Amino acid sequence: MTHISVLKRESIDGLAIKKGDIIIDGTLGGGGHTFEMIKRWGNSIKIIGLDLDIDAKERTLKLIGDTISDFTFVNAGFQDIDKVIKDLKIESIDGILLDLGISSFQLEVAGRGFSFLKDEPLLMTMKKDITEEDLTAKEIVNTWEEESIADIIFGFGEEKYSRKIAKKIVESRKEKEIKTTFDLVKIIKDAVGGYYKGLRIHPATRTFQALRIATNSELSNLEQAIDKGFTCLKKGGHMSVISFHSLEDRIVKKAFVKLKENGKALIHTKKPIIPEEEEVRNNPRSRSSKLRLLEKL
Repeated sequence: MTHISVLKRESIDGLAIKKGDIIIDGTLGGGGHTFEMIKRWGNSIKIIGLDLDIDAKERTLKLIGDTISDFTFVNAGFQDIDKVIKDLKIESIDGILLDLGISSFQLEVAGRGFSFLKDEPLLMTMKKDITEEDLTAKEIVNTWEEESIADIIFGFGEEKYSRKIAKKIVESRKEKEIKTTFDLVKIIKDAVGGYYKGLRIHPATRTFQALRIATNSELSNLEQAIDKGFTCLKKGGHMSVISFHSLEDRIVKKAFVKLKENGKALIHTKKPIIPEEEEVRNNPRSRSSKLRLLEKL
């Protein structure tokens, strides 16, 4: 399983890295961005990789191999960036890279129900080792009120048939518990399959996106990561954020504009950077990605 990092060159160039810098890779994933930075700067920079998925460490170390590097892995989400650098006794950092896309490993290998194309337990948690306190997609579809389910499918998935899907979910769970991805896919298809005939998008795409975002508090965590991350940056430090859908990009744009208007930052992207045609051909998942760059004043 190979994960192809999106907008790798552009996002790393946007960090304006120099020798001695401390960089946070806030979404380590498959380690592609971190490995590229190590190839360019080797041991002359320090990289701290964050990920809720503990397997990200092994994937990255395998990729790095014998390459000389100053790399530290922390099993944490990027919303805890301030706590991470405090625990590492680091006062401030020079760059932050956030790649908000779900990795190929999570879609195809993790077995936690991220993909509607695989029959897996309906979890959708970024964490590998979950506890009873952790929210899962299974809990949402089996216990939440119909209106709340409809609201997240519409709000986080921008699914116009959210009410129909939520109603069908609640009707179906009365018959039997919704346990797997395929259980949910069948319910969604029964609810709105006819409306999607002839369209390129799978009927479950938006609902699965919404449940994943809700399960992992992705949007609120992103807001926290930008706010806390910016506070942790040195003056002259840079932030690169790659988003994959309009809700994320809206949050990034709004946060960056606010920092600029308050005289705290310089935005280096009037419009977001998007992948070149060759990258999209080689990695179709990159087609919706957008990169925004910021510098702290």
